[in-house]
Amino acid sequence: MASAGVFALPATVTVHQVTAELQRLGAVLDASSAATVLSLDAGTLQHFDSSVLALLLQLRRQAQARGVRVDVRDLPPRLVALARLYGVADLLS
Repeated sequence: MASAGVFALPATVTVHQVTAELQRLGAVLDASSAATVLSLDAGTLQHFDSSVLALLLQLRRQAQARGVRVDVRDLPPRLVALARLYGVADLLS
């Protein structure tokens, strides 16, 4: 299983940063054509809103289209709670 490496999410991901972050991570996917796993470190997240869920789910869809699995590590408890609230917690594991 080839990994593209571990990429840290920024400390802040709100509706204002989500588009730029999706572009950054999409570029990582594009540059990692031989990878089968993209690992994200979510432990760096400090300030976020529910738009981070949209970011992770869209990135997951883009990765699946390329045959790449997204592995999100160190989800903050508040993000896990948001994912459960929105019914998408299983999609992040």
